[in-house]
Amino acid sequence: QVQLVESGGGLVQAGGSLRLSCAASVSTFSIRAMAWFRQAPGKQRELVASISSGANTNYADSVKGRFTISRDNAKNSVYLQMNSLKPEDTAVYYCGARKYSSKITAYSVDFWGQGTQVTVSS
Repeated sequence: QVQLVESGGGLVQAGGSLRLSCAASVSTFSIRAMAWFRQAPGKQRELVASISSGANTNYADSVKGRFTISRDNAKNSVYLQMNSLKPEDTAVYYCGARKYSSKITAYSVDFWGQGTQVTVSS
């Protein structure tokens, strides 16, 4: 069992920045893929960014060039640096982990965090 705890959400003005953190209860060396997802009211949960154990990254088109995902295995953590935030980035952001596969989608996550709210005001 892997527990994930997100932090770093909050209220920010458009154009601002936030950094989300996801701390895992186990060594992230043992987790093949980790990702950030988000879910806005009335919308499906969507993949924002993912990172494999080999540090390969993948981003949704809507956040490319603005968001950066990274992982620090020494701290058992994954981060999402969000710059140039827009009101449409407003959502609950979730950390997800896929322990034995490098492929991670909103429908193939082994463990979820509880989520952290990000609100971007215009």
